[in-house]
Amino acid sequence: MDKNRLNKQLRSFLQEDIGHGDLSSEPLFENGEKGSAHLVAREFFVVAGAEKVAAQVFYLQNSDIQCSDAAPDGTMVVQGDCLLTVSGPVVDLLKAERVALNLLQRLSGIATLTERFVEKTKLYPVRITDTRKTTPGLRMLEKYAVRAGGGYNHRFNLSDGVLIKDNHIAACGSLTRAVEILREKVPHTIKIEVETDTLDQVRECLDSGVDIIMLDNMDPATMKQAVVMIDGKALVEASGGVNLETVAGIAATGVDIISVGALTHSAPSCDIGMDWKI
Repeated sequence: MDKNRLNKQLRSFLQEDIGHGDLSSEPLFENGEKGSAHLVAREFFVVAGAEKVAAQVFYLQNSDIQCSDAAPDGTMVVQGDCLLTVSGPVVDLLKAERVALNLLQRLSGIATLTERFVEKTKLYPVRITDTRKTTPGLRMLEKYAVRAGGGYNHRFNLSDGVLIKDNHIAACGSLTRAVEILREKVPHTIKIEVETDTLDQVRECLDSGVDIIMLDNMDPATMKQAVVMIDGKALVEASGGVNLETVAGIAATGVDIISVGALTHSAPSCDIGMDWKI
């Protein structure tokens, strides 16, 4: 992650939550009063962001806060495990609590769901990747969590690569013409990927020499036919209709990549609390 960008985001999250001050904590505690707390797992999950995100929230709130015992990314934890210990001014620990927990819960949820997809496909030489179906403003963090769960990242944004989708083809007039135009205008170092939903389009992609062919919302039998047709002439990505029940069958067709929008748009947050150290 870009640390400067991360810090800017975290500061804005703290400002959003604190507003003009903490009317609950500030009247209760003196500025110099110190305390300690543990961020604790309430259930089984895969950790993402304890050290690089949650601890950084506390540090940005007050650089005098000390963070220790951070659970490494990718660690599987159970109920009662400590994810992070924080010590410092009581008021600032309480001000940073909600933002730190919100982010840690969200990122760990994504990492946990990603790990489940990776586990389902472990017998096959396939990569599980995310998509651009992320929460606006949280893409960097959410894609980071996918990697913590053992997955891979697709395009971070539209400038990362060429992906010709159905609306590009409809607006341009044909798949072949779209590929021809882009080959003339993008650098030779950029790979061209095309989204297809029929075997005829797969053949057109092969005739056009595209680098990556996406099989969108195809049933496994059709996907398998497509993989045989492509025969290693391009990378093959499967997308659409992917869930924990279907992903192993999709992997068995021989595709190279399976992109899963659910990793970021449907992952439930994990249950994490901050318990005061008495």
